[in-house]
Amino acid sequence: MFSIYVTGTDTGIGKTLASCALLHALRAHGLRAAGMKPVASGCERIDGQWRNEDALALQAAGAPGLTYADINPFALEHPLAPELAARDAGTEVRLTPILAAHARLASQVDALVVEGVGGWAAPLSASMMQVDLVRALRLPVVLVVGLRLGCLNHALLSARAIVDDGAHLAGWIASHVDPAMARVEDNIAMLRERLPAPCWGVLPHGPGVDPMLLAGHLRVPVLGT
Repeated sequence: MFSIYVTGTDTGIGKTLASCALLHALRAHGLRAAGMKPVASGCERIDGQWRNEDALALQAAGAPGLTYADINPFALEHPLAPELAARDAGTEVRLTPILAAHARLASQVDALVVEGVGGWAAPLSASMMQVDLVRALRLPVVLVVGLRLGCLNHALLSARAIVDDGAHLAGWIASHVDPAMARVEDNIAMLRERLPAPCWGVLPHGPGVDPMLLAGHLRVPVLGT
């Protein structure tokens, strides 16, 4: 089964958009694919249950018939760092429920796209970093790079941290987050030269962008595209 962990250079740089586009690309090639957001802070009450906008987007982009609780095992109310949001909720983000949910999803699909929180070094709890989850699931990592001033520094530091943590950086996706950014193509070229992994695509990012249409912007090695 194909599975990937999606992280980013920061929060709000298009991880969910990239993850949904990846799901549509996988499904377009005939794979039954699902998205997973193990930890999501910032939820609203829907039909008596906490639901997160990003996790719902992943659910909508993935194969039908999958349980929300498996897609998002830890749905935390407050839009804070997961450790703080979990503390407010009187709980703690733990590895075991996430691994169990991942296993249940993996038994039902051909491919899984697991979206992290914030940037790579954002903790999941007081005792768990994202690399702990990646190691436990043995997942390669895709880095979403938010294209804005400073992205070279953020991308190179993130890539270095991923590699230094012993994870496999399989690729990166550029995400347009600042329409006023100067010399975008030059920055993308420098990222291609310096990042130790191939670019899987460059995505526009903004209100109303359809991730299904963006799937055509991606070249996913497992698909042979």
